[in-house]
Amino acid sequence: MALPVAFFTVFFAWPVAAIVARGLKTDGAWRLGRIADVVTQPDIRHVLWFTTWQAFASTALTLVVALPAAYVFARLDFPGKQLLRAVVTVPFVLPTVVVGTAFLALVGHRGLLDQLWGLRLDTTVWAILLAHVFFNYAVVVRTVGGLWAQLDPRQEQAARMLGASPLTAWRKVTLPALAPAVAAAALMVFLFTFTSFGVVQILGGPTFSTLEVEIYRQTSEVFDLPTAAVLTLVQFAAVGAILALHAWAVRRRETALRLVDPKVTARRPRGAGQWALLAAVLVTVALLLVLPLAVLVRRSLDAPGLGYYRALTHTDGGTFLMPPVHAVWTSLQYALAATGIAVAVGGLAAAALARRDAGRLVRGFDALMMLPLGVSAVTVGFGFLIALDEPPLDLRQSWVLVPLAQALVGAPFVVRTMLPVLRAVDIRLREAAAVLGASPWRVWREVDLPLVRRALLIAAGFAFAVSLGEFGATVFIARPDNPTLPVAVARLLSRPGDLNYGQAMALSTILMVVCAAALLLLERLRTDRTGEF
Repeated sequence: MALPVAFFTVFFAWPVAAIVARGLKTDGAWRLGRIADVVTQPDIRHVLWFTTWQAFASTALTLVVALPAAYVFARLDFPGKQLLRAVVTVPFVLPTVVVGTAFLALVGHRGLLDQLWGLRLDTTVWAILLAHVFFNYAVVVRTVGGLWAQLDPRQEQAARMLGASPLTAWRKVTLPALAPAVAAAALMVFLFTFTSFGVVQILGGPTFSTLEVEIYRQTSEVFDLPTAAVLTLVQFAAVGAILALHAWAVRRRETALRLVDPKVTARRPRGAGQWALLAAVLVTVALLLVLPLAVLVRRSLDAPGLGYYRALTHTDGGTFLMPPVHAVWTSLQYALAATGIAVAVGGLAAAALARRDAGRLVRGFDALMMLPLGVSAVTVGFGFLIALDEPPLDLRQSWVLVPLAQALVGAPFVVRTMLPVLRAVDIRLREAAAVLGASPWRVWREVDLPLVRRALLIAAGFAFAVSLGEFGATVFIARPDNPTLPVAVARLLSRPGDLNYGQAMALSTILMVVCAAALLLLERLRTDRTGEF
């Protein structure tokens, strides 16, 4: 635990504490009265209200749209199911900047809907809600569908035999068993939408602002650190409550249920109702998930002769000091470095958490490692500049600052991927190797590593995809002459002109293809047949 604890203390707790202290301390004295002063401001109350209700609305809409797909993946078997599973998961690993850009190409100015019917949604909250459903669809499908596929269908069949209608049997038997998984998925969706930044930044414009966007505005535009610090504390408290509820829901999901092999429960569709449900899910996936990405690709090809892609190799637009395509190579380098850090930190943490004799303090660290997914990445990025500015950790001019920030987001995915596999390793195998004289290092190399190798590769793939698309912290610490892909896309979208807009679409398409390729590779390596994250 030494390295993970040190990593999260130095590169997460310290920067966050530094920016909060900078905002709430004056002449060495704490000014806690600023909290009440900020929270009672009408415009801040409006931001808090919008952040909360749009998160509830996004979560409810995601559940309504995605639960039928969870049933389809759990109970129906049809050609192309594995490919469709990968397609459904692609939006989740896409950077939020790409998601915002894709919906901008669909519902924004000169978007597909604007061209066909003169309809624009980029000035309404519906664009944000639809983008959130697009991004979180896979969370519900794979979390709820993973457990649904393992539930013994004979329990519901027994209720039907006793005279219950299909709806009553589902409500009385299946729904109570699924409730913890539904709650866990809903809480994760609420967390992601409550802390939404890239999607709201691009689609919300000046009208709509979440807590995360407001923290960014107060920090980088208004330079009001006290207000940003208070909003960070509010978000921190909300995220802590959400994660506590999520941990409770996960513990309930892990209670004893009668589970079976998912292969046994999935069957070919039977009857008009199941075929109609499958068709409805396919249409939803096509319109909600595939169409925005297809429009994004099409808009990147609007210029004749791949003009927008060729423009990425020049600096004629004056937006960058180097050709925009250089951001591709920069992002890949940063993401590879961040993946190495995340795998080292997350792997060690998972190994410690998997021990059966782990104390309560160690187990509590598992929940703390999830905080970087919910705490303001903007705060972390700006905190890096404030906290890491003096020897021996003066890293403001160092290239490693970006991978460190990206690894903070990637490490929790490594822990979540490797921990179940490490816990499943039979301890008697380790004990037998130790009795035969193997050192602890050799026991790990000969016993654990062969069993967790695939999980390690999957964890590395997730960390790579997440690091590649990290935007909130990177927008602060990426050097102007060396931007990452998401930062370059946001910079292009912020400038007027068809050329800048087209280059943003082209860069977003490149980023989407790289992330999708990483995900398809993960799908081939996936060992968890429940389909859960």
